[in-house]
Formats: sequence, C-alpha cells, structure tokens
Amino acid sequence: MAHRVFISHKREDKSYKNYIQNNLGIDMIDKSLNEKIDSDDEDYVMRKIREDYLSDSTVTIFLIGEHSSENKGEEEQVYIKRELQASLYDGKANFRNGILGIVLPKMYDKIYKGSYYCNKCGGNHDHVGINDETVIKEFSCNYYVKPLTDGKCAWSEDDRYCVLVKWDDFIKDADCAEEYIDQAFDKREHPIAEKVKVYPK
Repeated sequence: MAHRVFISHKREDKSYKNYIQNNLGIDMIDKSLNEKIDSDDEDYVMRKIREDYLSDSTVTIFLIGEHSSENKGEEEQVYIKRELQASLYDGKANFRNGILGIVLPKMYDKIYKGSYYCNKCGGNHDHVGINDETVIKEFSCNYYVKPLTDGKCAWSEDDRYCVLVKWDDFIKDADCAEEYIDQAFDKREHPIAEKVKVYPK
C-alpha cells in the first residue's frame, strides 16, 4: 500500500530529500512541501503546512543531518520541531503519523557508537546517540520512550515509537525504503503509541 509521506528536513539536506523523491521509485504519495511558502509569518506558514501537507499524511520522514539537533536552538529549529509536533499530534482532523528518522552519512559516527557491556543483564547493548546533540527532542523522546517497563535495561523496538535507519540502508532499493516506511506506519497502531510525547521538555 502506498503511504502518504511528508519529508521534514533542514534546507542544508535538501539534496537528500530530492534523491528520495526522484531516484528511488518508492511507491508512496509524496505530501512534502516542495515550494517555499511566500510569507514571513511563522504561524501562517505552519498552518499552511499542517492543512495542505501534513493533515492527510501518514508517515513523516525526518532527515537527521548535521543541522538537525536540539542544541542548535529553538529559533533555528522552529519549523522541523513544529512539523514533528504536528506529525505526532493525534486529535480531531489530525491523526498521528509514523515517524521514520533517516541518519545521513555525516552523522553516522555521532549516532552509531558501537556497543557497551551492561552490568544489569550481563549482555551487550548497541549505543545509539539519539540526544540533544544529534536530533530535536520531538524525535529523541519518542525514540527513547520513558519509562522503560518490566525491569528492562535497554530499549527494544517495542519500546520505541520512532523508527531509525541509516541512509545507505534506506536507499539500497525501493523495497528496502518501503519496508522502513511500512515499519513507521505500523507504529501508529502499536501499544507504544500511547506513550508518545508531542511537546517534550
């Protein structure tokens, strides 16, 4: 089934958005904003994005690049933060989107940190650096959803609302890309959706 996909990105990463739209042949309905809205009124711009692009989308792709972190500041990140907030909100005339974070190549080393030994369970866990230095809070708080239940010492896929993938894995072919989009879409009906934070602090 073709999902309705909105791509949230910083302008510095527009080439990656264009590649997804033009080179992969993904079976999706593209709901992305491709032309700048001609206004300096932030509230008007976001209202148009919500009404014309996000309101009937089902999956939001968040491109995670060098300019996508919380530490860049609220003013710098206002549009991607509000796009993800609108994507996560579940209410009248606006159903929650699945969220797929795609880690762009220059961010691999900052996010994928190898594994570490856990004193609690005696096993090894992957160290994935999803935090204020790499992404906005709207993504990190719904990737590492708290609190963990059942005495767990690490997050599994069932404990995350957001789905995460490396760029190179996403673009292997259309089938791979569609599989990750499907995973994000399916999270909308997963029990973890009940713990989503729309406006994290």
